[in-house]
Amino acid sequence: MDQRERAAALGLRPNQLNTIKIRLDTVRDLALHITSRGHRTWASVTTEDLEAFLALNPARRASWLAGLRQFFAHAHHTGAVLHNPASPLDAPQARGFRGTVLTLDQQRTLYHRWNSPGETHPHEAFIGLAALLHATTTTELRLLTLDRLTPARHAVRFPGCTLDLTLDEATWKALTACLRHRTSLRTDNPHILVIRLTRTTQEPAGAAHMRDSLAPAGLLPRILRSTRLLTLAAELDIKQLTAALGMSYNGAAHYV
Repeated sequence: MDQRERAAALGLRPNQLNTIKIRLDTVRDLALHITSRGHRTWASVTTEDLEAFLALNPARRASWLAGLRQFFAHAHHTGAVLHNPASPLDAPQARGFRGTVLTLDQQRTLYHRWNSPGETHPHEAFIGLAALLHATTTTELRLLTLDRLTPARHAVRFPGCTLDLTLDEATWKALTACLRHRTSLRTDNPHILVIRLTRTTQEPAGAAHMRDSLAPAGLLPRILRSTRLLTLAAELDIKQLTAALGMSYNGAAHYV
């Protein structure tokens, strides 16, 4: 908490309260673990004890180790331990994207679902195709308004972007279906994706609506976007990728 106050005073980004809670939880879990191994004081904890603790959940190694390093650095500084057992430890991070992506067959199935006549809600089709084919974010879709459309060219300028994006025929058809749905709600809300809760307001649909719209397909929007980004990263130079999608260099490098 002292570090948090100092960071704020210096204009730096402080640890969020949730981060502090996670690190305290890590120390608590370590205390339970080493007590079961016969330790009664922090001074007797060894690097091997910490390795055994981290091995309990390899996927959380980096997160847990960050908390242990901070805790034992403080303990060493205050004299609670004579040496810092966390110092020799590291948490190598694999480079590149490691999230869930769709196979080509899965992408074809979804494209057919969203580009065929049927009972699919227009919001599901537009959100799905825009993310799968154009790597749009849920924020871009939520905040998209009528004044950002150029129907003559089937073009859209998503919020935060400086260039128009010409949509393919399937995505534009899905967008048009969203406009018809919007008209049926008799709303003055300027956003493309309007729901009953926002019909009488000027507010965009919530992020939960983006997620819920894809629930019938059993997907999260980020999986569709990640699938497209991974494909684009393999085809384009990273500078082209950042320019085309308005991403930061670090954000695009994650997929290279």
